[in-house]
Amino acid sequence: MAATPTDAGAPVGGAEPNHGRRILVVWLIASVICVPLVVLLLGPHLPPGAMSSSSRSQQVDLTVLAAIATPVILGVWIYFGYALTFWRQQDGDDTDGPPMHGHARIQVGWITVTSAIVLALAVYGTIELIAPAGAGAGEGPQPIWKPNGQPLQVQVIGQQWRFSYRYPAFGGMETNQLVLPVGQPVQFNVTSLDVIHSFWAYQLGVKADANPQLNNVAYVKTEHTGSVVVRCSELCGLWHGAMFDYGKVMPLAQFQAWAASTRTQLVALTTELPPYALTYDANAVKQLGKAFHQAGLFGAGGGYYGPQYPVSP
Repeated sequence: MAATPTDAGAPVGGAEPNHGRRILVVWLIASVICVPLVVLLLGPHLPPGAMSSSSRSQQVDLTVLAAIATPVILGVWIYFGYALTFWRQQDGDDTDGPPMHGHARIQVGWITVTSAIVLALAVYGTIELIAPAGAGAGEGPQPIWKPNGQPLQVQVIGQQWRFSYRYPAFGGMETNQLVLPVGQPVQFNVTSLDVIHSFWAYQLGVKADANPQLNNVAYVKTEHTGSVVVRCSELCGLWHGAMFDYGKVMPLAQFQAWAASTRTQLVALTTELPPYALTYDANAVKQLGKAFHQAGLFGAGGGYYGPQYPVSP
């Protein structure tokens, strides 16, 4: 007697295989293989790298999330592939499939597992926010989490459309170069002269809004030397897309030599700056533009070697 279309693919004797067990076994094997590969091979290459305590922490966080997501993605792919292989409609079979009803154990298990994952990630995220002293984000003028030791203070001044950096530990000099020593905790005091900007030092894992008349504090500890890309990540006007520059993390001795030479180069201009403060009044520094031009610190094509300010008429 020929088999009917509904018998196609059914095992001998009519016994239905345990599809759930099949899927579970394949999923477990795939997860055991893929999760370590994601952690060991993909994790070290995830952004933003490991140049600082904050960026390293963020890279670890992304690795943890990728490791958690891998079994979920595998489960979807495996179930989808299994369904296409074994449950697809057979040629000539126009019958309805069997009715489906709720499964209490699966529902309870799903709610339990997903709730445990979400709550565990909430605890993990809170710890990761506190441990690196704010995780590289701005904490406002009164930071809750502070690093151990005495950090090097660097004031980041946003303006249309550049960042400049002031070093109170070196006479209050201000330069367009973000230069930091390696192995040193750093306190960024981020502010703005005009509109809202956002200071984003990508490789350092630091992002903090720059608001006029407000000091937004962000902490980080440099751990490796290298180059840093700084961008504004807040739409701030016509040339927002061109508001970026580059910085460096260098050995301590090299940083001290740079700071000493730069302080000497800018000593005449530093005396024209207002006393160091955590916020800037743009009206108090407009006259500096003329001084910078007279000193020849603006290069050809709009480049410059000191802070950029508007030129007073």
